[in-house]
Amino acid sequence: MKFITSVLIVLSLFAFILSCSSDDNLMNQDQITENPSDSDGNPIDTSENTKPTGTSANDLLSETQYEKLVLEIVYVEGFKPTENTIAAFRNFLINRLKKSQGVDIEMREIPSPEKSRYTIQDIISQEINNRTKYTNGNEIAVFAMFLDGDYADNTQNSSVLGIAYRNTSFVIFEKTVKDFTQGVLAPSLEVLETTVVNHEFGHLLGLVNAGSPLQSDHQDTEHGKHCTEQDCLMYYTAETGEGIINMLSGGSVPSLDAQCIADLQANGGK
Repeated sequence: MKFITSVLIVLSLFAFILSCSSDDNLMNQDQITENPSDSDGNPIDTSENTKPTGTSANDLLSETQYEKLVLEIVYVEGFKPTENTIAAFRNFLINRLKKSQGVDIEMREIPSPEKSRYTIQDIISQEINNRTKYTNGNEIAVFAMFLDGDYADNTQNSSVLGIAYRNTSFVIFEKTVKDFTQGVLAPSLEVLETTVVNHEFGHLLGLVNAGSPLQSDHQDTEHGKHCTEQDCLMYYTAETGEGIINMLSGGSVPSLDAQCIADLQANGGK
């Protein structure tokens, strides 16, 4: 079974839920057969970038195979992540990944797909249309997209903020993120945005027990690939989301706990 990971918000008093989900009703990614081409019309080999979430955890964490990370971030006009979010995200990567040739972040604006709601099919199609960086040589490439609409599977009770849907791909529903940073009780855009981005990348790194093997018993199996520690970035907050509210309302982004860091270190990271 393939799974996607997501960050959810309960639509009640900003009760935040960070969660993974597995849904057999979601489209199988292998059904997408379109392949991108280079400027000369030659097909691009995307095989290293179209695997299930978490399967490239060791490749991202260590430099056994890849000594450099290239992160390609695209965003719709008006939905660019804040500079502070990108700076904090870079620090998160540098602190966890062993890449002697560094971490390059490339950002650019893309036209709006002019959709108010995005399905998984829409998201993957947008990646095919807009991604230009693929794993090659000693560089592993990750693609991130900030969209101007909501997730199509949102319900009356919850809204998805982000999804890590492949081994080197994640999407942030920036419109939804911005919507939930409005009002007196809401967290700042920078704090919520950074929390979502770091959380989704944590799933690319194989957390929790999704590619980086457990070094201790800290998987919240009831809620999928998440940590049992309520102060951890990878914690799933059920129903009320009080733990996440406390962390975000305090004005700081949750960090990985010692058990999650141990998993990453055992799988080649810092």
